[in-house]
Amino acid sequence: MCSAPTTSINLRDRIVGIEQKVPLLDGRMVPYVNLDNAASTPALRDVADAIERFLPYYSSVHRGTGFKSRLSTVAYDQAHEIILRFVGADPETNTCIFGKNSTEALNKLAYRFPLEADAVIITTQMEHHSNDLPWRSRAKVVHIRTTADGRFDEDDFDQQLAKYGERVALVAVTGASNVSGFIQPIHRLARKAHAAGAMFLVDAAQLAPHRAVDMKADDDPEHLDFVVLSAHKMYAPFGTGALIGPQEIFLQGPPEYRGGGTVDIVTLDEVTWAGMPDRDEAGSPNVIGAVAMAAAIQVLMDVGMDHVAAHEEALIAYTLQHLGRIPGVKIYGETDPAQAHVKVGAIPFNLEGVSHFLLAAILGYEGGIGVRSGCFCAHPYVVHLLQLDEVEAGSWRQQMLNGDKSNMPGMVRMSFGCYNNEDDVDRLLEMVERVARGDYNGDYRLDRATGEYTPANYADPLAQHFLLQAH
Repeated sequence: MCSAPTTSINLRDRIVGIEQKVPLLDGRMVPYVNLDNAASTPALRDVADAIERFLPYYSSVHRGTGFKSRLSTVAYDQAHEIILRFVGADPETNTCIFGKNSTEALNKLAYRFPLEADAVIITTQMEHHSNDLPWRSRAKVVHIRTTADGRFDEDDFDQQLAKYGERVALVAVTGASNVSGFIQPIHRLARKAHAAGAMFLVDAAQLAPHRAVDMKADDDPEHLDFVVLSAHKMYAPFGTGALIGPQEIFLQGPPEYRGGGTVDIVTLDEVTWAGMPDRDEAGSPNVIGAVAMAAAIQVLMDVGMDHVAAHEEALIAYTLQHLGRIPGVKIYGETDPAQAHVKVGAIPFNLEGVSHFLLAAILGYEGGIGVRSGCFCAHPYVVHLLQLDEVEAGSWRQQMLNGDKSNMPGMVRMSFGCYNNEDDVDRLLEMVERVARGDYNGDYRLDRATGEYTPANYADPLAQHFLLQAH
């Protein structure tokens, strides 16, 4: 790991497809600018190379006696160890469970976490649906408010923690918002949760690719009891999520998925469940995904998360400084370039008089720029940031129930990876300025069922680039 942080790193050459050209509406081909990393990141070249080296040896894991099985088993087990090391977890007392993504990891914990009948789970208004909906079927869920500009309201947290006291079994918070990018004071919150007798979970899907995550020692008051990671947001898009937490929790009771690999002994009348993590990784695991995730994490550890953070903070500051100057642009959340350190690189904004769906479409079709628009699987938080009253919110909800998403509120979100640079931001700024002037070429048509805009009389030349079967 490098010895000191710097405000500039260059990982562009280590990204698969960084110079990939894509077609524009006017027929030109331009290098793609990916500013949709909060949704999914591209693969690191190191990850693609590791998979290419591993594939000839890929085989079944655990109990296979052939050389390829033995090698694959060791690689799969090493992947668990690397993820534990990445978050500073004690491997003697904690386990790493692989699943298909962070959503599955959170649902697994919601199923496996022991809860009393009157238990309370505290989460926040800013959560991704994946760290909210799974808990609602298990216990009373209390959502901590956010301030008008979308920051975590710690005063409300203190009040709710005191109100529900010993009933609070778990505090589950996002490490960094996938909408505003705001970073939460997770260790301070963990200390407060533990003092109240609760355990503490961090959904680190958005935090871990951008900042160091340290679970701390098990007996540290600021210890993070559970951490969830998502490989496809960490430059390893091969379908893996990881749930890290204390073995003792998962050794209680049977797993929710039962079958191959989860048992030590089975008779017609009895079952003896396997140890960790086997009992919670039912069936043939995604060995390729685990190896890919570990390979990506090794790169991030080698580069140093302090370097990644410093590079991103400089890019956030640059973007806030210039995006905010464009007439008609409204940025949500943090707007002060000097406060770039309080967030990760997700910047939501709107352009006055232009649908977020339309702006995102123009950026893609005419700028070759990938962003995302909508509510980002965080509907309550986005509605709050937009300051919609209940009448407005109720109106669009009813329209959506009637199959019309044309007035669905939302934002455009640009989001950075460790490889993005000021040139990428400048491409976006130029296009937003053009749209603000009405300087775009397409005749865009609205699909009311999806809310999306597409240019009239244009057919994407997808088959010229990649399809499983050309039509």
